Amino acid sequence: MPPRDDTPPPGLAYKSLSLVPKTEVSQSAKDFKSDQEVRWCPGCGDYAILAAVQSFMPDLGLRKENIVWVSGIGCSSRFPYYMDTYGMHSIHGRAPAIATGLAASRQDLSVWVVTGDGDALSIGGNHLIHALRRNINLKILLFNNRIYGLTKGQYSPTSEVGKVTKSTPLGSLDAPFNPVSLALGAEATFVARTIDSDRKHLQEVLRAAAEHSGTALIEIYQNCNIFNDGAWDVLKDPEGAKTHLIRLQHGQPIRFGPEGERGVMRMPDGTIQVVDVTPENSSQILIHNANAEDPGVAFALSRLPDLTLDKTPIGVFRDVERPTYDAQMTAQLRQGSVKAGDLQRLLRGTDTWTVA
Repeated sequence: MPPRDDTPPPGLAYKSLSLVPKTEVSQSAKDFKSDQEVRWCPGCGDYAILAAVQSFMPDLGLRKENIVWVSGIGCSSRFPYYMDTYGMHSIHGRAPAIATGLAASRQDLSVWVVTGDGDALSIGGNHLIHALRRNINLKILLFNNRIYGLTKGQYSPTSEVGKVTKSTPLGSLDAPFNPVSLALGAEATFVARTIDSDRKHLQEVLRAAAEHSGTALIEIYQNCNIFNDGAWDVLKDPEGAKTHLIRLQHGQPIRFGPEGERGVMRMPDGTIQVVDVTPENSSQILIHNANAEDPGVAFALSRLPDLTLDKTPIGVFRDVERPTYDAQMTAQLRQGSVKAGDLQRLLRGTDTWTVA
């Protein structure tokens, strides 16, 4: 690892990459491709995400030695092998916990987490929500294919009700998690959704997440063509995308459809609903505000999709500023009675002794 930089951040919050050393050499996607053979099933959506990330990494302008990828267990968690950066393939569900320790202790690193819907939302659920609420300076990519792929096709925490799989031969009885709703409920400061096959949109969201100070969660709809093929086809078909995708853009009216003929409007009872846009109601169509302190509207937007995916928002739902845990911890150590250099003395206390 590169030498630690203990420079204190200005105040209690700082830009996500301000303490990470910049590179002085030009980089390309090739510089971020490791020498490992990429081993996913042919046609897996992970290939598209990997290519998009490798192409995006040079835009950060960071030294490869100051970038770390941490993963848990699952198909997506092979990701660190294929990135020519530092990385760790950790244990099931624990990637956010390991990344939390790394990001809190090494503010000179850009820390990224790769996880899946099974890894993050089942055994790793608590680790995920606490990383989000603490606002650690790390970025979490959550691949959602609505299935357990590595263990050969069992239903996952995001599988729809009635899903027939090897572990639910009569259909799943569990109501699925909505990852975006979960993140917003945990008070995450940055929450977004994108699609594996939409490279331009995926990279736009990655860029916004990288610039954010604090925990950023990006849900990526990803296709498992072996065990759950076509889960997102209605959103990937060009005509279907025009009809069903709601592309959220900060400061713009929330409209969609081939001609922008549908829109999202707040109703008298306080709920939001999709309506047909008319000259009479066009001025009442909601303007998307990703920077709103209250996450209520963002949460309501996350609840729009149903099993048919008829109206599915993608883009940045929320992007707000809040002090980061790691910056506050550093400030606390420097300003409190216990200095950073006294940490070992604090941990040892008066109840330890040396055995000769």
